[in-house]
Amino acid sequence: MSAARWRARLRSWREGGVARLRALRRQALVVYYAARDPRLPWPVRLLALAVAAYALSPIDLIPDFIPVLGLLDDLVLIPVGVALVLRLTPADVIADAQARADASAARPVSVIAAVVIVLAWSAAVLLSWLAWRHWHHR
Repeated sequence: MSAARWRARLRSWREGGVARLRALRRQALVVYYAARDPRLPWPVRLLALAVAAYALSPIDLIPDFIPVLGLLDDLVLIPVGVALVLRLTPADVIADAQARADASAARPVSVIAAVVIVLAWSAAVLLSWLAWRHWHHR
């Protein structure tokens, strides 16, 4: 196989992966809006909140820098959680959540909010480390 053909195949695979990730992110946003809907039963609501928090959080159960396992949790847990929540959610709640997700996707991204979230997580990690050092060296 020629080098040009390999590059074309790699580009196609990358573009398809990016499209699937965007679709999964949109579905996670739909799950988030469904979780906030009072018509959703509480057990499904709690599951939806957990799935949305995990999918939209920059912090992973298994960090991405760990080879294979770091990405495997994102490739398995999020799609399975999203699919389960969507299966358990009534159609009218999903329709309303999809409309809200589409409306929010049209809004610009807040860089300030992203910086605040990163700073909050960094402060939590720093405080945890300082507490561990304090108690470990006693």
